[in-house]
Amino acid sequence: MVLFDCAQGGAGGAVATVNVADAAKGDGMSTAKPAGAAGMACAYSLSRHPEKFDCEVWEALPTAGGVATSCVVKSSDGMEFEMNDQVQGGVPSYRNNLLMFEEFGFKSSPLKFRVCFGKGDNAWTNHSPSKLAERLQPEIEKFGKALKWISRFEFIFVFVPINKVLKWWGFSDDFANRMVFPLTALFFGTGNQTPYVSAAIIARVFRDKELALFHYSAERLLHGEPDVFAFENLENIFTTIAKKIPARVFVNRPVASVERGPKVTRVTDKFGRVAEFDDVVFTCSTEVTRDVLKSPSWLERKLLANVRYFDDLIVTHEDHDYMEKEYEMHAADNEDMYFIRTDPEDPSKVEMSFNLSMYQPHLLDAKGARRNLYQTIFLDARGKDRWTIDAIDEKKILKKRWTRQFAHTWTHFAKWVPFVRFIQNTKRTWYAGAVTVANTHEVAVMSGFAVAHRLGAPFPYFHDPLAYSQMKLFMSVTHGTSLPLPKEFKNKHKAS
Repeated sequence: MVLFDCAQGGAGGAVATVNVADAAKGDGMSTAKPAGAAGMACAYSLSRHPEKFDCEVWEALPTAGGVATSCVVKSSDGMEFEMNDQVQGGVPSYRNNLLMFEEFGFKSSPLKFRVCFGKGDNAWTNHSPSKLAERLQPEIEKFGKALKWISRFEFIFVFVPINKVLKWWGFSDDFANRMVFPLTALFFGTGNQTPYVSAAIIARVFRDKELALFHYSAERLLHGEPDVFAFENLENIFTTIAKKIPARVFVNRPVASVERGPKVTRVTDKFGRVAEFDDVVFTCSTEVTRDVLKSPSWLERKLLANVRYFDDLIVTHEDHDYMEKEYEMHAADNEDMYFIRTDPEDPSKVEMSFNLSMYQPHLLDAKGARRNLYQTIFLDARGKDRWTIDAIDEKKILKKRWTRQFAHTWTHFAKWVPFVRFIQNTKRTWYAGAVTVANTHEVAVMSGFAVAHRLGAPFPYFHDPLAYSQMKLFMSVTHGTSLPLPKEFKNKHKAS
């Protein structure tokens, strides 16, 4: 899970609305969505055509941004630090996300990704040799061959959990528990479901030509330190977008019900206020959608119930002693970002921490020295009796926050993702958000652009080959439609 990003878009049950001027009829058309990354991307794209669209965004939370929040914490010595909370950054392939933020004047900060897994003799990293990698090197090499087969038959392995693949091909429990599952937890760890993540998704992490997060190494599994980036203050970013686009963005406006009629959809908020729209875009969790959507179709009811959610606890603290006890901290000047802890009694379960100061360069003390602030993520509240949270000095805890996210289990890709296309535009209702595919900020942004494109607001980044290629694939998966490249951009794409 760790997550460069963990965007689910408006998890509080917001709905946004877009009114589109119909040139033929002269009346208004509307759409609805929350103000997370997906909702704001959709609203931004629609708002680029004010002559066609009149857009509203309803967000349950106090600020736009969904799970991409920022906050101020006060340290034990009274210093205050401004930080991004939960969503931190991403990889350079997040082109749609980066391009949208750049349009509003926000740049990302380039970084090198460093991670340490395990502790003691079971510790290994992506940047230096280790005893564990040396001992398991034959299996690491074998895993590389397995990844090739998984990629070749992706249409099959997308429905197979990684733990099954490892058992079928004779990998040891040590390799699975010490290397593969902790690595999987980095991006897909929500709810401690790493053994059940789709094998095909893990293969893409290594082998996707455009979107791979890591380079495979036959010696130590991960090769080198990938380029990543950190976001600027996310609350500032989304507040700025909300102010600058023509759409009307309402915060603190949770939705109570959505009732679809033959011609219009009635949306009622928790305060009893009612508005009517032609189209509705849900960019909240499927749980919220199920709660507020009245009279869903049979297929909507079945599919929305197929997404599984888990409760995780995020603790922001500055207990370095706890970190040294539970994780491998190589030195006082350790520059690792992420740390993964494997439960010694149940190695299939992990906890994860990261050093916020390695992601947020502005976290300096009064003397300009780096101030180590940590976030530890405890996964799946159902297993909280095994959490190490009690080992953190309560006096050094700066903030606690619960989060509820969907898991990337194989069932997510077998019982939900392939079928989302079939409920798009059901009674002029649309579905967006990272939940449509995978929990990243890039997916969330693309999902908003996709719905806007279907409604008549052309995809804004045809000029960028990588942004376009990702969007083209996303549209085919979640909408079952193509995204033809306009003629004026074809020569540029060929040249690239």
